[in-house]
Amino acid sequence: MNLTDKLTILADAAKYDVACTSSGVDRAAKKGMVGSAKACGICHSFAADGRCISLLKILLSNACIYDCQCCVNRRTNDVPRATFTPDEVAELTLNFYRRNYIEGLFLSSAVIKDPNYTMELMHKTLFIIRNQYKFNGYIHIKAIPGADPELLRMTGLLADRMSVNIELPSEESLKTLAPDKSKNSILEPMSYIKNGITQSKNEVALYKHAPQFVPAGQSTQMIVGATPETDKKIVDLAAGLYKKYRLRRVFYSAYQPLVENNAVIPIDRPPLLREHRLYQSDWLLRFYGFNANEILDDRNPMLNLNLDPKCNWALNNIHMFPIEVNTADYYELLRVPGIGPTSAERIVAARRTATLDFSNLKKLGIVLKRAKYFITCSGKMLERVPLIPERLEMRLSEHKVSLEHQQITMESFLPKPRLALPGEIRHALSG
Repeated sequence: MNLTDKLTILADAAKYDVACTSSGVDRAAKKGMVGSAKACGICHSFAADGRCISLLKILLSNACIYDCQCCVNRRTNDVPRATFTPDEVAELTLNFYRRNYIEGLFLSSAVIKDPNYTMELMHKTLFIIRNQYKFNGYIHIKAIPGADPELLRMTGLLADRMSVNIELPSEESLKTLAPDKSKNSILEPMSYIKNGITQSKNEVALYKHAPQFVPAGQSTQMIVGATPETDKKIVDLAAGLYKKYRLRRVFYSAYQPLVENNAVIPIDRPPLLREHRLYQSDWLLRFYGFNANEILDDRNPMLNLNLDPKCNWALNNIHMFPIEVNTADYYELLRVPGIGPTSAERIVAARRTATLDFSNLKKLGIVLKRAKYFITCSGKMLERVPLIPERLEMRLSEHKVSLEHQQITMESFLPKPRLALPGEIRHALSG
């Protein structure tokens, strides 16, 4: 099989991994090396399905020994198989980079033979890229659960970010859909990477030229909708992962049915809107100071598809509103729908020199479309709307989603993603 055919297969197989985001590192170019990982150097675009693309995103191999029911690369699925050599991945990365097609590498893999064998190949790939080709750009690599910690350490010293996919929201779901994996096999490397990052930071504090272990931190991904877990279970899990393993990101992937007539997993995919609401909840956890039990509770275990989670929280806690923008503290302002960290900072700074009114808020760039229902300026509201949750929900609803239409996705309204033309691929490989 030639390199172009391998690239076609393994780039397509990697599209189900959504953990592709900004680098999180700010490493400048170095003399004698190619590329940089400056934050501004990772330029992003978006595929037709909304996924962020900026890196050469491929699998090392899709010839997997596992039989996870929710994975297109499982061993019982009849799909074309291919495996890159470490030299081929290194050659592809540099050729695509030199032609300005990509700014870095996102490398994952199915499990070939066993976890250690796969991790050894991935380490060798990064070693060639960093040392033989002197590539100084951004690299995100997936750690293989079950691999030896020493292999993780050596690979982490060459990568910018590592991630271990938690795959499914509960151990019961893993046993059902991914019986070859276990909760411990996934959490152990997460813990090792967290400890390695902490140790590396301590060493760099003592000696600034100490080698850095995974300087951009670690992330994970979970599939949403393949199993019956509630949104509360997913949000609680994400909050626990952030706290215990200090993750940079938790990514959510709406389940996409890969086979028909499978009794174990559903045929219909969940709405992309549910995935979107989970990302909004994740934002509240990371940047707005919300606790998981504030977003969802046992009485309301699913996110409201008609409202963003912050608006939904505000309507459920309407007794806390309206708040006075001239006296409320920063964290109270963050709880107002439509006011984010930047807007809250501007309000706190501006009111030190003047009493704010609604015209002042507009000049500060505060969007009042939602906030106007929950704030006052010197005791006055912009619109005299009764603070009745049912009436406010009608004004704030973003999507009118009925139960019978919850399985409709946006896919049919989106253009099909454009794949690289054979001539473009040959041009990249010719270098």
